[in-house]
Amino acid sequence: MLTITRKLEFDAGHRIPDHHSRCRNLHGHRYGLEITLQGGVIETKGASNCGMVMDFTDVKTLAMQHLIEAWDHAFLVYQGDTRVCAFLETMPEHKTVVINRIPTAENLAAIVFERLASVYEAHYGVNLQLAKVRLYETPNCWADVVRG
Repeated sequence: MLTITRKLEFDAGHRIPDHHSRCRNLHGHRYGLEITLQGGVIETKGASNCGMVMDFTDVKTLAMQHLIEAWDHAFLVYQGDTRVCAFLETMPEHKTVVINRIPTAENLAAIVFERLASVYEAHYGVNLQLAKVRLYETPNCWADVVRG
């Protein structure tokens, strides 16, 4: 088995409602997302993806369709953060994504893995599966979810 990794970026806002410091305030990040897939090399003669685990363009396209287009330039809000949910509802044109967990780097990475695992596995390839997701909240802070 080989692994390949594609890195993408998106911007989003969030807050950690019960945080003891400044992260309880509304703020945003330029998130970095590394998607690592594992599988065998495609050996279909004449195919444009011959010799690849998966075409990097396809890795990006699927991530964009199934996650990043929804999250980019959105506010990711925990459904239990009722004050901020109520505030965001006053702006019906605002791009808001309500999630069922506090939007920490760890929880967001877990959601990414959950959403994308079946997308790649159902797509194509030789025993293709999502092996790891790394979500950077800042250049120096990230969370990993590794297939267990």
